Amino acid sequence: MANKTSTKTARYAIFRAGGKQFRAEPGHTVRVPALASAVGETVTFAEVLVAATDTAVQVGVPTVEGATVTGEVVAHGKDRKIVVFKRKRRKNYRRKQGHRQKFTEVRIGEIRLG
Repeated sequence: MANKTSTKTARYAIFRAGGKQFRAEPGHTVRVPALASAVGETVTFAEVLVAATDTAVQVGVPTVEGATVTGEVVAHGKDRKIVVFKRKRRKNYRRKQGHRQKFTEVRIGEIRLG
């Protein structure tokens, strides 16, 4: 039987980006907090928390050793607007502020296991 020198690929993975956790599957797109990468560039996420193949699930402590998620930046954008409204009763104190969170849309290409 011949030795396999290629690395394994996973069916799905859960990775951390920007302090949040995302589920990644090859071919799907994921909206992560804004990255400083141009559209078309390849990005790699090394903080893989869980990686699953067809037969087994690897749970990291805290991350899966050597596992990476790579993808291509598809677009940058802003999320919908949220309104922050503060007030104090009977004091005529009102403050209204809007916020739109910036995001980067990434198409997941490959999930490699270590």
